[in-house]
Amino acid sequence: NLLFGTFDILTDEQVRQGLKTYSDWPTYPQLYVKGDLVGGLDIMKEMAEDGDLAGQLGVNSRDVVHDSNTQKSLEDRLKDLVNKERIMLFMKGLPSAPRCGFSRQIVEMLNNHGASYEAFDILTDEEVRQGLKKYSDWPTYPQLYVDGDLVGGLDIVREMDEGGDLKDLLMG
Repeated sequence: NLLFGTFDILTDEQVRQGLKTYSDWPTYPQLYVKGDLVGGLDIMKEMAEDGDLAGQLGVNSRDVVHDSNTQKSLEDRLKDLVNKERIMLFMKGLPSAPRCGFSRQIVEMLNNHGASYEAFDILTDEEVRQGLKKYSDWPTYPQLYVDGDLVGGLDIVREMDEGGDLKDLLMG
C-alpha cells in the first residue's frame, strides 16, 4: 500500500542508459526512495520478505495508503478510462509508437479520418490489460470505445471503415 511513481525506461533510451551510469546499477527495475537507489528486484524481494517494507525504506506513514477505500476498484478505474475521452483506443504502445501491427493499423484508420482520440497503452498496466478483457467481454487488443461503448477490435473497425460507417461514428 505504498504510493509510488514509475517511469517507462523503454520510452527514452538516453534516460535508460543515463540511469545505469548514474546509479552504477546495470539492470532494471531500479527502486529509488527520495532520490536514492535502493536496488533492484532481488533486493526489494528480500526487504519485503523481512517484513515492514515501508519502514525499511524509511517511508513516512503519510506515504502509506491505510484505507483501501481510497483506491478505486478496478471496475471503477475501467469505467473512468473508457469514458476519459469521447473516443478511447486501448492498444499496445501509443499512437506515436505502436508496439504491434494491429495497433498500428487501427491508429492509421483513426488518423486517416482525422479523429481526435485518446490512447491507453495496455502494456503499461497489467491489471487494466486483463481487467478490460473481462469488462468488455472482448479477449484481444486493440479495443476501440466511442462514448464509453465498445465498438470492437481491428476486424470490426476495418469492416466499418470499408463500409463507410466508421467516419460517421467518429465524427458523430
